[in-house]
Amino acid sequence: MFSSNTANCVKSQHFYLFLLLTLFTVEVTPGANDLHFYDGSSNADIIAGDVFFEILDPPELSYTYRIRPAKDFGAPFNSSVSFEKARLVPTIPLHSCSDLINQDDIIGNIALSERGECSFVFKTFKAQESGARAMIITESIDRWDEALDHLIEMVDDKMDLDVHIPAGFLLGRSGAAVLRTLRKLHKPHAIVNLPINMTHIPISRMNQPPWIPW
Repeated sequence: MFSSNTANCVKSQHFYLFLLLTLFTVEVTPGANDLHFYDGSSNADIIAGDVFFEILDPPELSYTYRIRPAKDFGAPFNSSVSFEKARLVPTIPLHSCSDLINQDDIIGNIALSERGECSFVFKTFKAQESGARAMIITESIDRWDEALDHLIEMVDDKMDLDVHIPAGFLLGRSGAAVLRTLRKLHKPHAIVNLPINMTHIPISRMNQPPWIPW
């Protein structure tokens, strides 16, 4: 049988063990696009000014994607901007820094371009010239570094171009997956809904692509 001193010692050890577990056990759940950690803030706080769209076809890409709207050029993604079952068309050339040779496919649709060669504003302007109703820009699929992949704040470069269509930036890993899958399937475009309202959907239930870590 334990002595009272031994029992008290055991109780003290249990108490300190509980105290240590309480102090050092922290529940951490990654947030959308692994850009931050969910800390109990509302979805509205986490999503902030970002915009979401979904790909309906091809089914290999049927997920929800997050883009960051251009900071100070082009039109905003607001209630007056709505694309239902619209075409997301990669530009030719993909850098969108010269006249687009697939203008017939771009007219009335959403253009998809990669970063590099010229400014975000100029890319958007060239897409707009070809009749695009919106522009999505992603990292260069041949030069992006996954370790540095993040949503970029696209800003006006003061070129004094009249850009009046909305533009947004897509994570490089998502852009690469979209472009490579379309090429593999020999599809000229994807079918998307943009924007979609994610404010009241829990982060854990967002249909994010499997290459976006949680």
